[in-house]
Order: sequence, then C-alpha cells, then structure tokens
Amino acid sequence: MKLSFHGAAQGVTGSCHLLEAGGLRILIDCGMFQGARHADEENAGDFGFEPSEIDFLLLTHAHLDHCGRIPLLVKRGFAGTIITTAATRELSKLIMMDSAHIQEEDAARASRHKRRGGKDDIRPLYDQIDVLFALDFFGRNVSYDKDVALNEAVKIRFINAGHILGSASVIIEATENETTRRIVFSGDLGSPGHAILSNSTPPPECDYVVMETTYGGRMHKDRETSNAELNEVIANTLARGGNVVIPTFAMERTQEILFHLKNAINSKDLPGSLTIFLDSPMAISATEIFKRHANGFSPEVRDAMLSGKDPFHPRGLRFTRQVEESKAINRIRGGAVIMAGSGMCTGGRVRQHLKHNIWRPDCSIVFVGFAAEGTLARQIVDGAKHIKIAGEDIQVKASIHTINGFSAHADQRELLYWVSHTGRPKTVFLVHGDFDRGMSDMKTELEKKGLNVECPTLHSAVELD
Repeated sequence: MKLSFHGAAQGVTGSCHLLEAGGLRILIDCGMFQGARHADEENAGDFGFEPSEIDFLLLTHAHLDHCGRIPLLVKRGFAGTIITTAATRELSKLIMMDSAHIQEEDAARASRHKRRGGKDDIRPLYDQIDVLFALDFFGRNVSYDKDVALNEAVKIRFINAGHILGSASVIIEATENETTRRIVFSGDLGSPGHAILSNSTPPPECDYVVMETTYGGRMHKDRETSNAELNEVIANTLARGGNVVIPTFAMERTQEILFHLKNAINSKDLPGSLTIFLDSPMAISATEIFKRHANGFSPEVRDAMLSGKDPFHPRGLRFTRQVEESKAINRIRGGAVIMAGSGMCTGGRVRQHLKHNIWRPDCSIVFVGFAAEGTLARQIVDGAKHIKIAGEDIQVKASIHTINGFSAHADQRELLYWVSHTGRPKTVFLVHGDFDRGMSDMKTELEKKGLNVECPTLHSAVELD
C-alpha cells in the first residue's frame, strides 16, 4: 500500500491525496490551490500522477480547494468514477461552474492585453463545457454510514464531517497479502454544536489517519460570544452611519450568518429596519440547494424547514443576482450589511464592495472564515494599511474584525477530540494547514500523546506497512 500527497501538503489549499491499495488507485479530493503567489502555476502543473490511471475519486465536500481541479483531471485523461454524497454532488457542480466562468472571464481579459502586444491568447484551465463533461463521471451517490465495495479487496464508508452540507470523512479498508488496513481521511472537520449543521460522526479506530489542521493551533470563541460580537459590530457601524461588509463563502458560512441575523432581528438584538444584501449569485443558488437537503441540518433548522419556514431569510434580505444590481449597492452610504464572495477576497463581487467601503472610517469589514496566506483577506486581517484592488491603491480606514466563532473548521481542542477516537494509529499524517500557523502545534500536541506524526511535503509518498 502506498499513500502520496499532491496538495494541501504543509498548505491549506489544493487537497489531493492518492492511495494505492487492493489493486486500485484511489484519489481523495482534487482541489484548486488558492491565494499563494504561485497558485496559478501549481493549478496548471502536473498532478504528480497520471490521471488516466486513477480508478476512483472520493470527494469529501464541495469547497473549491477540494473539488476545483476535477474538470482539469477529466480533461487530462481521468475516466474513473467519482463517488460522493448527493448534497456534495449538487454543490460541487455549482462551485465548478462558477470557477469555470471566472476563469473564462479572466482569460478573455488577459487575452485582450496579450493581443495588443502581438502575443497568443490565454486559455483557461477549463471552461464550463469541461465542467459539464466532468459531471458525467459522477457515479453513485453514497449515504453516510453505509459500506460500499469498490472491489473484492477495498470497501469505503463516508461519515458526517459536520463541515458543510454533505461533507464527509472517508474510511477506507483495503486488503493486500491477507492483511487488512484501515485508513481514515478526515476531510475538513466542523465544530460540534454548529448553529445549523448536525455534528460530525466520530471516526473508528484505524491504522492510519490523514487529518486536516486548518486551526490546529487555535481555539475558537464560543457561539454566543461570537453572535454578540457580530451584533455589536453591526450596531456600532450603523450608529456611525456606515456599512458592514462581510466577505463570505457561498456555502455554509453565508447560510449561518443569515440564520443568525434572522434570530437577532426576531429577538430585537438588531433593528428590524436593517437592510441585508446577499450579493452573490452562487450563494443564492447554494441556499436553494440547502433547502432540498433538510436532513443534513441540526434539529432546530431541520424542523423549521420541514414545517415550511425559511431559516435563512431574515427581514430586510435582498438578493442581487444581476451586475447592475450589485453596482447599485455601492451608492448606499450607510445602514446596510453587505455579504458577498469570495470569503478570502481572491475574486468576486466583494472586492468592489471593499473598494467602496474599506477606505471609510465609518464602515466595518468583518471576516468570519479562514484567510489563507497570500490572499487579500489575509493582508487585511494582518493589518495592511493599504491594499490594491484592480490596480488601485486604497487606504484601509474601516474597522477590521475577525470573528472565528463562525468558522466551519474544528479548532485544536475539537481536532484532538476527533482524532482520539482513532485509537493508536501507526501514523497520523497532518495536511491542510500552514505549518507555522497551526500544523506544527498540532504535531506537538499529538506527539505528547505518544503518537507518530508526519507532515508530508508536496508529492511525497510513503509505503504503508
């Protein structure tokens, strides 16, 4: 048995791991690299394996850094079967189509500049036609906690990861030479007691663990504190006459913030006159998909949905799909909460809202999710005094807030609790984390417990005894 790491190796994006066992080559996730200076080159580069030789792709969830290179994988020869949950299948189509659209626009813009200099056009990594073709390779949908045989020697099971709707940890049992090994891939793990999602399922005891460490060195604030902090930021900003801009990820984080705002308005912690803009066509579509999967949510949210109520629609919410509607928001001087993607500010409409609000001291920018190294969000969170958007230098004068209690990722304490269920694995491989921002802390904590821990580098491989 052999395990190799082709993304999210001492980094937070590009998740992609390859297990060769039981006569099969099984890929776990195939995500895009984001934020880093060389992300474009990494995405366009070799996968580190031959796509045509992959038998199965097991997709843990629908975030771009886990599913974003699937169309490119197919384009380069993958002809196997993609297995995932029903919700992830729907959401990943949305994510990949949006990614293709952005790439097409960026390539067209860059090509216009190239042509003026007599150079060849720029081609996107993949386009929307490539995405539609890739969707043909999505095979059976799997339910949580059900064993699925890939062949006589390998079976898999998806369990709830509690990260976003449809997210899963993957358990693989493979037999070679009459010896069976169990490997658990955590995927991205959510926090217990999540406001809208059901809790993750503890993993079984196993021989090897591949675990994410996004917040491996940090503890989140509790939900109540985070809710109160967001209410206070909004109230203070309204009192100053400014706007609140919240860069959000289209899935889960957006719906959780909408859920909170609805509760806060109903309880009069926020004024009923508050105007809320959801300026993200993808987030609007994702919210509609969420409504089709009530069983993936916490009892409170599930019961509300099954009774016909909409837990994600506070009073004053306005959806803006069209570009002109989005531009009109920038004429609003104050009194609005503006939610737009992307969450790391690497693209999307949020950049225009930052451009029109971040230079104003009466406004606030609130980050409610992880910001990877090299992203605009990370620059702002780290205290940049000036930022560049579309080549324009903009001074940062708005009030900047980071509220990690809304994070979709488990913190250090929760990760340690999760991995404690795996018993005494031979090795814990740490992935999906910046080494100096949490992975090294998690390594230290696990080694204190007597576990063998490795932090693999990109394209490294290990033989599993």
